[in-house]
Amino acid sequence: MNTRKARPPARRQSRAGRGALFLIATFLGTSGLLRVGTGAGDAFALSVAPEQTEPVTPETCQPDGGALAMLADLKEREARLENREALIADRAQALTLAKAEVDEHIAALVAAEEQLAQTLTLAEAAADDDVARLVAVYEKMKPKEAAALFGEMDPEFAAGFLARMRPEPAAQVLAGLEPKTAYTISVLLAGRNASAPRE
Repeated sequence: MNTRKARPPARRQSRAGRGALFLIATFLGTSGLLRVGTGAGDAFALSVAPEQTEPVTPETCQPDGGALAMLADLKEREARLENREALIADRAQALTLAKAEVDEHIAALVAAEEQLAQTLTLAEAAADDDVARLVAVYEKMKPKEAAALFGEMDPEFAAGFLARMRPEPAAQVLAGLEPKTAYTISVLLAGRNASAPRE
């Protein structure tokens, strides 16, 4: 029984020794390959790129025709874009000036409209004052003299004055008119309120 137990440790040691030898051999092989590869790479680089004997000058480094044409085309496009931007800027400035002029004209029109409204208000007030004075004058006249004047007036015009007069003087003027004229003026006076809303 003692001999069987002693043999397995010897086998384990021989396997471990073989593994270490394999590992060392692998390292040495890899190292050799790297050295050979590096030398081959240097030799390949020397064979592919021989040393230049001529220095590089601007004459030897000229771009091809396609690159020059593309560069010229890009410069032409850039010039067109700059022209277009300048044109747009000019138009924007012209529009700004035109808008300012239009705003100024609108402000002038609004001011003129307000002035006209004030003038019309004054004129209407003056006309109302004038009519009120004439009504007062007609009311103070003798009915016979006022009837003679009203008989010469256009019926609508006469109806306008009679509508503003107090009832007693207006009745006396109507009584002094010819019946046909008095009737026409009465119809006009009645018709003024016929279309007025009743509620």
